[in-house]
Formats: sequence, C-alpha cells, structure tokens
Amino acid sequence: MTDPCRIRNFSIVAHIDHGKSTLADRLIQATGAVADRDMQDQLLDTMDIERERGITIKANSVRISYTARDGLDYVLNLIDTPGHVDFAYEVSRSMRAVEGSLLVVDSTQGVEAQTLANVYQAIDANHEILPVLNKIDLPASDPDRVCEQIEDVIGLDATDALMVSAKTGVGIPDVLEAIVQRLPAPEGTRAAPLKAMLVDSWYDPYLGVVVLVRVIDGVLRKGDRIRMMATNATYGVDRLGVFRPRMDDSAELGPGEIGYLTASIKQVADTRVGDTITHEKNGAAAPLPGFAPSRPVVFCGLFPVDSAAFEDLRDAIAKLSLNDASFSSEMESSAALGFGFRCGFLGLLHLEVIRDRLEREYDIDLITTAPSVIYHIHMRDGAVIELHNPADMPDLTRIDHIEEPRIRATILVPDDYLGDVFKLCQDRRGIRCDLTYAGSRVVVVYDLPLNEVVLDFHDRLKSVTKGYASFDYQMEGYRQDHLVKMHILVNEEPVDALAVMVHRDRAEQRGRAMVEKLKDLIPRHMFKIPIQAAIGGRIIARETLAALRKDVTAKCYGGDITRKRKLLEKQKAGKKKMRRFGKVDIPQAAFISALKMDG
Repeated sequence: MTDPCRIRNFSIVAHIDHGKSTLADRLIQATGAVADRDMQDQLLDTMDIERERGITIKANSVRISYTARDGLDYVLNLIDTPGHVDFAYEVSRSMRAVEGSLLVVDSTQGVEAQTLANVYQAIDANHEILPVLNKIDLPASDPDRVCEQIEDVIGLDATDALMVSAKTGVGIPDVLEAIVQRLPAPEGTRAAPLKAMLVDSWYDPYLGVVVLVRVIDGVLRKGDRIRMMATNATYGVDRLGVFRPRMDDSAELGPGEIGYLTASIKQVADTRVGDTITHEKNGAAAPLPGFAPSRPVVFCGLFPVDSAAFEDLRDAIAKLSLNDASFSSEMESSAALGFGFRCGFLGLLHLEVIRDRLEREYDIDLITTAPSVIYHIHMRDGAVIELHNPADMPDLTRIDHIEEPRIRATILVPDDYLGDVFKLCQDRRGIRCDLTYAGSRVVVVYDLPLNEVVLDFHDRLKSVTKGYASFDYQMEGYRQDHLVKMHILVNEEPVDALAVMVHRDRAEQRGRAMVEKLKDLIPRHMFKIPIQAAIGGRIIARETLAALRKDVTAKCYGGDITRKRKLLEKQKAGKKKMRRFGKVDIPQAAFISALKMDG
C-alpha cells in the first residue's frame, strides 16, 4: 500500500503534434518502467490507427516508480490524453482522475487553439499546471516568445517553465523532479467508506469489461462486493491491479491510486463513465460529482456496399460500441441504399476513425451518407422533434420553426491571414464575437452554425491559412434560423442519401453546386439523365447528363435516307423506355464529393 503523500497523479495535455505521447515515452523510459528491448515509439498508443495517423484517440494510463533526488520513492500515475477537438471528452474525464497537468507547448509553434481548450479544462478541474516547452533542440525554437505567449494568452506564470526535448531526452530528469516537488499529493482517507471514480471502461474478449478506476477514499480489495451508484448494479471484484503499462495484479488499491478492476461485467453500457463505485455494504452516502455523458453531435448513415454484408456490419458495430461508449447507432433503411445504421459521433475525425476501423478490422466495404447534425423542429401543435436525418423531415405545413445547433469557435491565426479567415467564417454564416492579439497572432472567436462547420470547415481553414491556423470549438446551444430541406433527384427519383438541410438564402447556390458536381461524378448511361435540386415541389437547379451515343446507322451505307431515320426513331423509342425503367448507378465517391462545399 502506497502512502498517498508519495503519490502524484497527473495528465499530459497539449495541442495535436506538440509531443505528448513522445514525452510520455521518455518519462516511462527514464524511470525504467519498461525494459529497453520492449520500448517502442508512442508506447501508450495501442491502436493501429493511432500509430498510422500519429494521433492519440483513447486516453491511456501508466504507473511508474521514481526515486527523487532527496532519496524518497514516489509513485507517479500518468494519463496521456488526446489533443484533437473530437476527443475532448476523453480529456475532460481524465482530468477528474488526477490533481495536476503537464502543459506541453511546442517551442517552435507556440500556443494553439487546442492548447487553450485543454488548459481551460485543467483549470476547471482545479489542477496545478506545469508549463513544459518541448522541441527546444530544433533551430526554430524560441522559448522566450512562447513563455510570453503562455503568460499573455493563457495567463499562467511561465517563469519556471521546463525546457525539454522529448525526442532526445534533454530535460526529462528535471520534469520528473518538478512533478514530485511542484504537483500536489492526492487527498483521501483510508478509513472512510469506499469512493472510487469510474474513469473509463473497455471490452476485453477474455476478461469481459475492464474498468479504469481512481480511488478517492477507502480501500478496494480483490473479492469485495461493489455497487455502481448510478445503476445500483452489484458485482464481485475478480481481478485488481495497475498498468505498468501492462496489466499487473495487486491485492488492493488505496486512496489516490489509479488502477483497473474486472468483475465479470458483460457490457460496457453497464459501466457509466463518471459513476461512483462503493462497497455493497457500508457504502458511501452520496456519489462523487460525475460529469455529463458524451452527446454525439454529428450523425451519418453507414450502409454496406453489398447488401448481403448487413449482418456482418451489425456484428462489427456491436463489437465496436463495446469499446467506445461515445459511439451510438440505430438501424435505418434507405430506398437507394437498402438496410444500414444511423450512427452518432463526437465529430468528423471520430466518424473517420470509426469508418476506418470498420473497413479495416472487419473487412466491410461501406457507403457513408452525408454527415448531418441534430436539428430541433418545433411543430405547430407545440411538440419538439429531434431531426437526425434530413430525409425524415416532417410535412412543412405542420412545422412552426426550425432551430440549429451553434458553436463558439476559437481560431488562432497569424495576422497575415486574418482577412481570409473573416471571409471564410462570414461565408459560413458566422458572427464575430471577439478578437485579441497575442504577439503577431490573433485569437478570433466566432459564433458559427455547426452544420456549416461539420463537413469541411477545418480543411478550408487550413487551406486558406497555408496550415498556420488552429481551431477549437465548444457547443453553445440552439438558435432559430430560416432552414429548408433540399433534396436531389436523379432521373426524377429522390436520392435520400443526398438530402441536406440548408439556409434558405444559400439553397440555390448550394443546389447548383451539387448538381454540377454530380454531373461530373455520375458515369454516363445509354439514356440522358436529368439531375435536379428541389425544395419541396420546386426545382431550384438542374443539369442534364447526356446519353452515351451508339451509332446505329453505322451499317447503313447508301440507299434511301428513310432507312437511317427508321433506325434512329427505333433507337429514340428504346432510350425513352430505358429512361423509364433504367437504374442509375451513383458511385460511392459521388456522395461525399457532392456534399463538400469547395470554394
């Protein structure tokens, strides 16, 4: 049992690519937690997709032992967190399990939007924050400028900021010493009733559900009967231990310790993140203040290319949701695409990651429909409907008004590109809220509709600022606006996968852009195909895809003109019939490309 005053619990927070996972590697290596032969880059990034994309998706914890310069032994519990805005939920719950944070800032790039977002989460959780300037070995490193930025933009004292290079290992001993000396020890009473916070859970095919817990008060032992306070479910603890970073069993976990337990739990849904675990008998009177469950903000349909693979897709989605509680799904059917699932995600990167995992781990070819957000539809009879899919829009005569979700976006950009950012945000119906300078960079705050951001805003922002801008957002709530459902007709048949909600003023421009794109994306057939954009019964844009022409008169040489005319009339009648009964094949690439708003 470790004395709580010798424990330090901390997380590493930073913007994407500022070196969190590399710093975690060096801390693990410096303390000898993993043998050199077992060491690999991004040790805590366990998924293939994390290694490939070079991003952290799941927050991972590890326990390391450290002997300080004063000769005392300490236990350090480190949680490496994601940096991308889509996984901010992982960051927020990791924050509640620890008392301090290492704020890693790239000394060449300085403070970015996600740095701000993550540090504010740490401040909300009452953390002691240690600024760490990484990549000081690079020629472009400018620690003085970055320290000034940290003080100006965030308001943190950076006079004692630690200078490190996580790649080469420079400054790592000073980081370990600062963690021990400057971060607070956990508070907790061993004799009090058990209170443990459920930080995360995932499914293991051999052990069932594995639960990551942080013990606040009391002691958790192997064989104890525990109760989940949110669901009142009771279980017997089968296995208990800590991550070093492999699972290492132990007999008990005391106050301030972070570890795992298994208790023959069958479904991840039974373990709610943020729940309080206590003993079945003589348990705690009140639960810990948990945190709000994750709410999906982006929805899209996933359909198998081959309809015979629907059962395989159902199994794959069921297995994936065991390991990702923030991913939700329900069955739906579409006239154009057959049976599939309507899935909810925390953002577009989350959607891409889930789609890649389904295609790679379960070998299923997928069609992805347009991402959309949740609209609130206020009916004339006073009812409020949540609309996830534009294809399910109720009859217009029964609708009073429609509300859309809005976000508060923070953009950090060099002032050379400020005009381009203003134009982009105004094109997306943004309202400017704030503008402050931090050296040669500007912090711009915009109120934007989420549906304008969700598809390709981030790509466009990177493109107009040559990659220098960084972007982060928080949900702000709902606001009424003049929104309409625009649907696309191909050969006079509505394609529900291409139905989108648009602002009335932009509908014609958006419809024209979509039909022009589809004209280039849909392959030509033997008959001409009209492609139309419509609002209700009114066509607002149209393009016609010309037919492939077969020369039926090739064998007619010489003779009377009526012979050729007869053949051409016969061909015309055949094409007319074909157009009535012919099926138009729309390739998968057309769905996503048609919905992106380039320019």
